[in-house]
Amino acid sequence: MPIDTGDTAWVITATALVMLMTPALGFFYGGLVRRKNLVATIVQCLAAFSVVSLAWAIWGYSNTFGPPVDLFGHGVIGNFSDVFLMNVGAAPNPNYSAFIPQLLYFAFQLKFAAITPALIIGAFAGRIRFKSLLIFLVGWMTFVYVPIAMWIWNPGGWLHQLGLVDFAGGLVVHTSAGVSAVAAAIVIGRRSEDESRAARPNNVPYVILGTALLWFGWFGFNAGSALAADSVAVDALVTTNLAAAAGGVSYMLVDWVRRGRPSAVGMAVGAVCGLAAVTPAAGYVTPMASIVIGLVAGILCNYIANWRARTTLDDSLDVFACHGGGGMWGTIATGLFATTAVNAAGPNGLFYGNPHQELVQLLGVVVVASFAFVGSYILLRVINVFSPLRVGPEEENAGLDASEFGEEAYDAGGAAPSGSVANPPEAG
Repeated sequence: MPIDTGDTAWVITATALVMLMTPALGFFYGGLVRRKNLVATIVQCLAAFSVVSLAWAIWGYSNTFGPPVDLFGHGVIGNFSDVFLMNVGAAPNPNYSAFIPQLLYFAFQLKFAAITPALIIGAFAGRIRFKSLLIFLVGWMTFVYVPIAMWIWNPGGWLHQLGLVDFAGGLVVHTSAGVSAVAAAIVIGRRSEDESRAARPNNVPYVILGTALLWFGWFGFNAGSALAADSVAVDALVTTNLAAAAGGVSYMLVDWVRRGRPSAVGMAVGAVCGLAAVTPAAGYVTPMASIVIGLVAGILCNYIANWRARTTLDDSLDVFACHGGGGMWGTIATGLFATTAVNAAGPNGLFYGNPHQELVQLLGVVVVASFAFVGSYILLRVINVFSPLRVGPEEENAGLDASEFGEEAYDAGGAAPSGSVANPPEAG
């Protein structure tokens, strides 16, 4: 069957949009950390994109989307038939799309594989060794992300065969990263008391810029997952925007009620929560349902973040609250609101007469959350044996920009007096 040039052009565009999301995440996280960790945080996200790109090309894509290797009659991992991109070229793979080149599908999925482990970086911002992080990124993609993505997105995957749907990664991306962030925060440990007390965003405009670029890139993330320039892609684009807006507004309103004033950072974080929540549902639900999904996500994630702050868990940038909470809620909501009126290839949800779909979605949440937590915890413990994860107290106090990279985010030039515009005092 010939390649459809319109579909191909759209997925190329979407692939480029999704690539933008990883550096956007760097600015989002970079604005939230202390100034002395700004460079490190952004470059960690860029490094995630780089090393995962290579691993995905060599073996990750094959083990995720290759013909399944069965265990007890169920597909659990893809085989090695496409390693080093063998057999991946201009011809389409009808298992995923009969109208775009398989090499383009590889490139599109690469962007998902790259940003997912980068999300976890927020859990241990300012206290992980770069060498150990690189090992973790490749290991996590291989042993956690690849199996989960295979189970859900490969037609031979066992959760896929049960009928689980995840349009663009509520489970594969957000739930897996959010739960893994909890495991990482436990293994790596809390920041020092001084660091915790001083923690506040060093650059709010960076947070807002990162949010805006994430929001923009998310149109490729979700609408591109239709793999065609069709009505499903249009629905995914619209629902993505509405859920993000609703999440930002509801998160901001909770802050406003609780603190007596709105928060710029809170609204930005809330928009990302709404985006995470609509990701599994985007191509299956109506625009009005997406508003409900976003509104609930903003409220739910805000309360999770505030609950977490009262515990001993030091998930520094609340990756679990935003991505874990948002991804799990969105997966459950897909089982409620999905309708074949939007996507004939998808299921109906509970509210459209199919309670079984909700049960399958709940099973997916339990399975993915459990596997991601246990897999991440074991992986981090193993890495820590031969490559210590955490920097020393002096390095943490100096900041990773200086101790790991010997570079600064802002060059004061050494000439301006302390406190001047050119050399402002420490901002967190």
